[in-house]
Amino acid sequence: MKFIFTNLLLLSTLFFASFSSVSAPYSRSSAVAVDLLVGSDDITGLRLAYRPFVYEINNVPYLDQLNIYWEASVNFWEFGDLNHHETNYVLALSPVIGKTFYYLYQKYPVRWEFGIGVSLVQDTKFAGKNIGSHYQFEDRLGIAIDFDKERKQSVAIRYMHYSNGGLNSRNPGVDFLNLSYAYSF
Repeated sequence: MKFIFTNLLLLSTLFFASFSSVSAPYSRSSAVAVDLLVGSDDITGLRLAYRPFVYEINNVPYLDQLNIYWEASVNFWEFGDLNHHETNYVLALSPVIGKTFYYLYQKYPVRWEFGIGVSLVQDTKFAGKNIGSHYQFEDRLGIAIDFDKERKQSVAIRYMHYSNGGLNSRNPGVDFLNLSYAYSF
């Protein structure tokens, strides 16, 4: 697993660095986010995230400008009734790429987001499933909009999928729809 993580990190770094010769990225800001999770199999949760740097890269072939950030998060998943519930904890690290495709009222950017990261799940047996491995991939696809006068706040709706990617014969995956609020500083 360490080999796979190292290769993913190396490939991501090379991919992002390849555009630095086109247009050097600059840091816009850091951000924190909180997400409410509603998942498959009646799993609910909370996700707290930190983005140390948000970059804009210009002159990307066929895409023009992209937003790119790394996001570290801790997830708290819950399942079951109040008196008989289970809790699971997840640590994750994901690179996220976004592209503005529309401006609401000509001033609020709306963008799609996409990312595939890695995560470490505390308990592999959760919500009546055996997810097969403590190591999971965290995939996301979403739409976000920046708002307020300085566009330091954003909301997003995302589909997120956790799966071990076939690293284990047990791979049912866990799906979430989440609503996110982020604040940049």
